[in-house]
Amino acid sequence: VERILDNYRLYLLQVPDDMLPKITAGFSIVPSSVTNAFHSSTESTAMKRIEWEQKRNAYLERVQKAVNRLPAYERQIIIKRYMQQEPVFDYQVYNEIGMSERSYTRLKGKAFLNLAYALNELIFL
Repeated sequence: VERILDNYRLYLLQVPDDMLPKITAGFSIVPSSVTNAFHSSTESTAMKRIEWEQKRNAYLERVQKAVNRLPAYERQIIIKRYMQQEPVFDYQVYNEIGMSERSYTRLKGKAFLNLAYALNELIFL
C-alpha cells in the first residue's frame, strides 16, 4: 500500500522525457515498407503520451476513490501523510491532527489494511 501511495505522488509530478517527439531527422539503412500508411514520429509520440496519460489518470482516480471510501480519521491520515505535494513525517501528521503517537500508529495500520482491501491489493502470507 505504501508503494502504491508513493507511486501516486510520483505520478502527480511525473512528465516523461522519453515520450517527446524527435526534432532532428533520422537516417535508416533499411528501406521503408510500402504500406501507404503515413507514419510520423510526432504522431506516434502523441499517441504514446495520450495512452500513458490515460493510464496515469486511471491509476490516480483508482487510488483517490479507494482513499475516499475510508473512514474520516483514516482518510485524513493517508491524505496528510502520503497524498500531498511535499513529503511529511509521521510525527508532523499526528501532531497536526492532535493524536498520540500510539493511536496514530494503530489507526495508520488499520487505514493501510482497509486501503489494501479497497484497492484489492491483499497479499496473504
